[in-house]
Amino acid sequence: MSDFAIAAVSAQLPTPIHTIGVLGGGQLAWMLTKAAPSLGLNLIIQTPHASDSALQESTDLEQQAILAPITDIAATAKLAQYCQVITFENEFVDLEALATLAAEDVCFRPSLASLTPLLDKYEQRTFLAKLGLPVPNFAPLETQHLPASFDFPVVIKARRHGYDGQGTFICHTPKDLAQCWQQANQDPAVLMVEAFVPFARELAVMAARSATGEISLFPVVETYQHDQVCHWAIAPVQLSPTTQAQINRIASQILEHLNFVGIVGIELFQTADDQVWVNEIAPRTHNSGHLTIDACATSQFEQHLRAISGQPLGPTHLTTAGVVMVNLLGFETASDHYLHKRRAIAALPQTSVHWYGKSDARPGRKLGHATMLLSSEDRTMAINMAHKIEALWYEG
Repeated sequence: MSDFAIAAVSAQLPTPIHTIGVLGGGQLAWMLTKAAPSLGLNLIIQTPHASDSALQESTDLEQQAILAPITDIAATAKLAQYCQVITFENEFVDLEALATLAAEDVCFRPSLASLTPLLDKYEQRTFLAKLGLPVPNFAPLETQHLPASFDFPVVIKARRHGYDGQGTFICHTPKDLAQCWQQANQDPAVLMVEAFVPFARELAVMAARSATGEISLFPVVETYQHDQVCHWAIAPVQLSPTTQAQINRIASQILEHLNFVGIVGIELFQTADDQVWVNEIAPRTHNSGHLTIDACATSQFEQHLRAISGQPLGPTHLTTAGVVMVNLLGFETASDHYLHKRRAIAALPQTSVHWYGKSDARPGRKLGHATMLLSSEDRTMAINMAHKIEALWYEG
């Protein structure tokens, strides 16, 4: 083969990906760093503080981090010089500013176009409805009064930057709604309203798509939320073949229409008559997928890195009969690593504790999670074990 022919073939081959930039340095980025070495990948984190979770085990900050807010585009341009692709730990990004880098051939996975319909919850709902997927009735909230097509109770959501229950309110009365409106400073661009779904249980599924279009779904999990914050997740979930097929179609349709590369978390409502509604999409690794670290053949974090680095997706089956994951949430304002509580939980059979290295606790803050592998698929056993872990964590 001539030198010209060799050069032509080489130009067609994708650039090998060995270094990935990550915008965001919280616990999701930390768990990405744990998954990277086995794939031969190096991660560089853009995050404001050296104390952030993703850097808690760093030995060389100059090589492993760019200390800057994730909205600092000059810092992201610098990050792009050291990696072949940039990914996202959270949604608190400035897509318009990042577009200037994408125009200079900086590779983002998922792409900015894939993220555009998802970051604003009203726009996300509009996208899902246009796909014909089952979603609750929704509308922008433009005054402190409900639109004509709604009745109480309703769910009020911040269109941007809501997480861990922040920015989500269930309103039962006009007085509740007026309080939400006042908190939003009467800004009609901030809030949306949607019909409350009287669900029997909340479900979630992690779904990944590679750059070649390969799609892989993890087992569906059941989650339990209190005050709009996830307290635990269990798997497997007993589903009818029809419901499982519907969830598979929903996930695949979302990924394909977005041309998404990476992993998404899809939250779902299941009603008593076995109807499935889409609640929200998180365009990243997600809390409901944490149990995959200990209980699946491939973790959600490894799968995301496989997808964005051009490696084949891994198998997603459970490697245990059952599993429960419990979030270790802050219950006080304190500076404490709760070592005695963590040791008590880790002493339970087949239980692992993942601690995020956060130095300050506050009510509702996710400080870590515990995963217990079970010998049975029994749902009641799983819930009982979740309560046992919670009893140790919240004791006293």
